[in-house]
Amino acid sequence: MIQDLLTNKKHLFADGANTELRAQRNTNRQVVLLNGNLVNNMQKDQFGVSARVYENGVYGFSSTAEYTDETVKEVLKAASENAAFLARHAGKGKGLFRPEKPGRIIRAYDLTEIEQRTYIEFASALDSYIAQKYPDLLSRTVVAMADSMEKLLCVSNGCDGHSVLPRSYILVIMNYPTPEGKPVELMKIFGGCGTFDQNFRKPEECYAGIDELYDRIRQKAEGVYPEAGNKTVILGGELSGMLAHEAVGHTVEADLVIGGSVAGPNLHKRVGSELVNLTDFAHTAFGKPAPLPVYVDDEGVEATDAVLIKDGVLVGYMNNRDSAERFGMVPTGNARAYLFSDEPLIRMRNTAVLPGTSKLADMIASIDDGYYLLESNNGQADTTGEFMYGVTFGYEIKKGKLGRALLDTTVSGVAFDMLKTVDMISDDMTWVSAGMCGKKQPMPVGMGGPAIRCRITIGGR
Repeated sequence: MIQDLLTNKKHLFADGANTELRAQRNTNRQVVLLNGNLVNNMQKDQFGVSARVYENGVYGFSSTAEYTDETVKEVLKAASENAAFLARHAGKGKGLFRPEKPGRIIRAYDLTEIEQRTYIEFASALDSYIAQKYPDLLSRTVVAMADSMEKLLCVSNGCDGHSVLPRSYILVIMNYPTPEGKPVELMKIFGGCGTFDQNFRKPEECYAGIDELYDRIRQKAEGVYPEAGNKTVILGGELSGMLAHEAVGHTVEADLVIGGSVAGPNLHKRVGSELVNLTDFAHTAFGKPAPLPVYVDDEGVEATDAVLIKDGVLVGYMNNRDSAERFGMVPTGNARAYLFSDEPLIRMRNTAVLPGTSKLADMIASIDDGYYLLESNNGQADTTGEFMYGVTFGYEIKKGKLGRALLDTTVSGVAFDMLKTVDMISDDMTWVSAGMCGKKQPMPVGMGGPAIRCRITIGGR
């Protein structure tokens, strides 16, 4: 755990300025086995301290990879001097931020140091199981990985905090031949928030999921391409979560709104059917911990949920303190930095479409000719809300029943147009949290949703 060298430096904070002092440690561990061969064995630790000072509408920032009493004082002094210089020459005539709730929020896991061989042994056990049970695979890849972000924060205005956000995953990737001999690929992810030893106790606990993955890739190898065009589809929770994050979430990050995103002129307007509700959850969703909980952001704002779409109407943005004042909104704790050397940006936390009342079986039965799309390997969108995702697994729907599995395809559209076609939403939820969101700096995020029935453009071969 990070030793607290920050709290006793508060008397050095500059008068008439908002000050943030943050010590941070990031860890990354990864092991990759390809067909039983160890092809990657990585350990990375990044640790340091930074200070950011806000004065007259501008920020001064400084950081260092050394963490001692002297270096803490040095970065604080440098950030204060940088802020004072910029305030004199580029100040915007702004005073201090409005007062935030003071306090101290501690949400720290006990981070156990796990030997690298533990990752290798666990991955090897899974690889051996796959090799022995499924020798007809073209190739197999097993990835064991874990990362964590520990932050100690002291601020002049708001909540101090000490948080640890660990996550750990197993990725299993299979390649299998079609009848024509062409390879198809599928992946399954195990794990979530928590350290590796918490999430993975015995390799046998992953066997059922591996068997399910093999069954699916066999179905996919016998699959067909969908008919291209604008179709009625059901997007499974993984895809509705990606839609929430990529196609909607980024457009309602306030800095991108300021930059001209489609959400700017659409505030308080209908952007989806009345069934559509979308929230960026801070730390608790539906009475349970969110996939990657955030309790205080890196500006010292206590994290609360950001309601973005309510009953189909765009009602809010994700803000930092500066943009919240600009738009007359309340900051909800969306300012996050990936490394100690990064300044906080407006970032998502756990962004999701909210469940509805329909049953998935009824949704499938309601479609005479369409598709049920379940898994994706990538997605991209821009600030207009236009998106395109790769679909790696799904099924035909014929006369209200699931048909053949699908080969790889794509879906595309414009988010605020597509959301208006949503006419059924399931009453369950699927969360995913293994990836990184890229926006100048990477950031672990959660995303999720129920199954949604809508009209969307699907690619063919």
